[in-house]
Amino acid sequence: MAFDARDKEISVDDFVRYADTGTMGKVLEIKTEDEIDWVLIDKTNLWYKAKLVELLDEKDIKIKFTPSGREVDIEELKEKADKLENMQMDSSVAEGGG
Repeated sequence: MAFDARDKEISVDDFVRYADTGTMGKVLEIKTEDEIDWVLIDKTNLWYKAKLVELLDEKDIKIKFTPSGREVDIEELKEKADKLENMQMDSSVAEGGG
């Protein structure tokens, strides 16, 4: 049994978001090592400390109506998160100097 940053219970197949980068994905596995809970996220295939992820609600995963009238699913949200993640990395790479 693992709990997220808000002390909500995380289960396999739940969708979570890593708070630091916004990475979202489905929990594939849960393990506990040295009294620390870890979750394996499908998108990155990396282990994250459970206390550093947030369990996503249904409203975060699927939006029924958008201004364009189409349905948005988790794959679209993942793509948007990827773009945002890449943009954040790009914008912090080079700082002006002199």
